[in-house]
Amino acid sequence: MIRLAIRCRREQAETALAELLELAPGGVEEVSAPDGLEGVVEYAIYGAPGELPELGALQAAAGGALVEVHSERVPDDWSERWKRFYHPVLLDGRLYVRPPWERPAERGGVTEVVIDPGRAFGTGTHATTGMCLALLLELSDRGGSFCDLGCGSGVLAIAAAKLGFEPVFALDYEQAAIAETDRNARMNGVQLRVERADLRERRAPTADVVTANLTAPLLARVAEHWADAGERPRALIASGFLESEARAVRAAFERAGLREERLARTAGWGAALLLER
Repeated sequence: MIRLAIRCRREQAETALAELLELAPGGVEEVSAPDGLEGVVEYAIYGAPGELPELGALQAAAGGALVEVHSERVPDDWSERWKRFYHPVLLDGRLYVRPPWERPAERGGVTEVVIDPGRAFGTGTHATTGMCLALLLELSDRGGSFCDLGCGSGVLAIAAAKLGFEPVFALDYEQAAIAETDRNARMNGVQLRVERADLRERRAPTADVVTANLTAPLLARVAEHWADAGERPRALIASGFLESEARAVRAAFERAGLREERLARTAGWGAALLLER
């Protein structure tokens, strides 16, 4: 197994990531400040020799944000070793997200979500996912329908179902994400409607509450489709963008009839709670 990684400047990381996802739609691993390098983000792709994008294609995708590209062989037990970095997350003392190999919550009154990411991304440990979960908790008393755009491993949709939202929809472009979301939903004993969708081409569905942990360009595309159709959710939690992109994301959704209620920030990333005007 080969680990192919690029390092790029943080202020241009989101643009580089969007381009990289075109080459590796299955997702990439993110490492903030690799080797202590402040202001640098590392994105890595794993695969067998011959299955990975060419170095030249990666360099072109990263463009002016590129710092360096390198590859290394990964030990045969890499699929087990990565689990050391996936830890349980407790949010607001109410929502506990853990992998299946960690112990259950040991306190009462906690909603537990068990997530095995498998081949998909979204464990609850990334800053953007954590902010989405925290904002979702703030809306949990609303109930109603829920839709997650770009569901990854299904963590947000499963959390919503366990918090009482119904019906719950989950969409993703990647078939691996669809499969993992469905598997994790069964593990958690919740019912979801999971569908494959290309949000670049298809108008995203609306619901009482929608989460969209996507890249800034894709968020803009979602907003554009809603604006054209005159549709919008009652509440939207949008993340996956850098703090520097927050103003552009807010403007895009304002044109779709949503107003920003609050902007959360963690580790250079942003998450916005937007409500129907």
